[in-house]
Amino acid sequence: MTLQIGLTLLVILITLIAFIREWAAPDVIALSVLCLVVALGLVDPSKMTDVFKNEAPLTIAALFIIGGSLEKSGAVDHIGRALRDRLSGNTRLAILAFSLITAFFSAWMNNTAIVAIMLPVTLGFARSKNIAASRLLMPLSYASILGGVCTLIGTSTNILVNGTLRDMGQKPMTMFELAPLGIPLAIAGVAYLTIFGPKLIPARSSITGALEIGSRTQPLYHLLIGESSGLVGKLLSETELADHAAGVHVLEVRRKGARVMIPLSKIVVEKNDRFLVAIHRRRGAAAKPEVLFAAIGAQVLSSVDGIVSELVVRDESSLLGKTLAEADFRQTYNCVVLALHRNGVNITSRIAELDLDVGDTLLVITALNNLDALDATRDFILTDAPEDLPAEIHVKKVTPHVIYSWVALIGVVLTATLTDVLHGFFPSIPIIPIHYAAMVGALALLWMKIITPREAYASIDWQVLLMLYGLLGLGMAMKETHTAEWLARALVDVAEGFVSKEHLPLVMLWLIFLLTICLTEVLSNNATAVMLVPIVFTLAHEIGVDPRPYLMAVTVAASTAFALPMGYQTHMMVYGPGGYKFSDFLKVGIPLNLICWIVSCLLIPHIWPF
Repeated sequence: MTLQIGLTLLVILITLIAFIREWAAPDVIALSVLCLVVALGLVDPSKMTDVFKNEAPLTIAALFIIGGSLEKSGAVDHIGRALRDRLSGNTRLAILAFSLITAFFSAWMNNTAIVAIMLPVTLGFARSKNIAASRLLMPLSYASILGGVCTLIGTSTNILVNGTLRDMGQKPMTMFELAPLGIPLAIAGVAYLTIFGPKLIPARSSITGALEIGSRTQPLYHLLIGESSGLVGKLLSETELADHAAGVHVLEVRRKGARVMIPLSKIVVEKNDRFLVAIHRRRGAAAKPEVLFAAIGAQVLSSVDGIVSELVVRDESSLLGKTLAEADFRQTYNCVVLALHRNGVNITSRIAELDLDVGDTLLVITALNNLDALDATRDFILTDAPEDLPAEIHVKKVTPHVIYSWVALIGVVLTATLTDVLHGFFPSIPIIPIHYAAMVGALALLWMKIITPREAYASIDWQVLLMLYGLLGLGMAMKETHTAEWLARALVDVAEGFVSKEHLPLVMLWLIFLLTICLTEVLSNNATAVMLVPIVFTLAHEIGVDPRPYLMAVTVAASTAFALPMGYQTHMMVYGPGGYKFSDFLKVGIPLNLICWIVSCLLIPHIWPF
């Protein structure tokens, strides 16, 4: 072992610990690693910018824009709601239907976007049919992963590995090269969830049900404080409007036509102040509106429809790491937080002092017409779709934008696929790479104004792109210092002591797939792929076989994280709304991991022979 190999192994170890312990945001860790390998001399500074030549992040960004256009136009909403309206209350049939539609769309769109679209649809169905939401939401997340391994553009990991193959001088993946493995995996996974899901997945209630929220819709009152009111001149926090024990919650304060953007504890009530007030209590009787308002000398100007809803904090939320107080939550979002669900626990006290994290589910009370504004912030995933609620019927119609968005996606897929196929028969036809086709598709949508530049930028998950660039630097260091070669040789030497040379390729396939699954449960799928691809590529050459079976194994296994809720972003999206506990994912996910491991390792040698 050379000094450079030792330093590279140390960087890998630090990277693993940093991701597992969550020392910082994933993109910050990855970019820090890129700078570290240059500072240690593991990568020449002049080659540092080579990571930005990899087309994978560019492809992913363009597909994010196309996916954002599909999401904005409601292209998936209509199909999901049509399916929901035609389903019976049979739990197995519901799991099968929602899993299939999620798996299909996740083969073409970002998994996170699909789950964000399907989450309120599924919750609405569960409420209407009196089915525990937990029985449907976990399969929804798992199906999005299973569908993603069916096509080249199904996940960012597939595209990343494809870009790495190009850098290694290997033949890039075709659009449907993974399909012979991905489709059987999806069928096996969905069948397992449909047959055993209702028995394995506990019937857990969401935070709304766990806290015994009875009526979710109720009026909010616009109040005018008259000159004779006894509240004038008092701190708002010392008045009856701050009596949370009686279920009184102030959502908004207006003075002289403008919102008062200071904490409630510092507001001194003045005459002609206007308040938006909710009266809601989880248990026991709340204050009587007419009695309360008469007692404080307030005039009811009007009432609007309100709702008790759940908001899931997104991975790209501006609230991450902030407390509700630091974020001025009430003033910024026109909501009052009643409780917070985290790690299977409902928290109802000292909520304002907690730093918010990905997957936290906030139980809030807000105006019904505020849901669209909350959705537009992209800080939350809504568990209530505004168009599903009776007081706000404005279902999106099928517009030309839906058609154009689908045409753009289908055009990208057909262009990349057909030019690759036709080139084999007619060499004069050039192969159009996926990154070019995707960029043209995204630009076409921008030129047609299907999506605006601002919306396009907002639809891109910049954290994913920056993390990819940083991790590519680690892959480059492993190659430049021959660390990948050293690790591959060490693995082969250990395996040869237990396995005959004849069976070594097959045994290594099973071990590599299992190792990848274990790593991707605690790391990001992209980090796992970047670290293992150069190792397995070298390992294949060490034992004298084609590296493609191992590369495909890493590609697929890096996305099959089912056992831990933090193993994949979509798990954290359903964790709170489903009322899950950590152990629920272990019980359902480990058998699914085993199914993917066995099915994949049986099929891979036949699809990509050694």
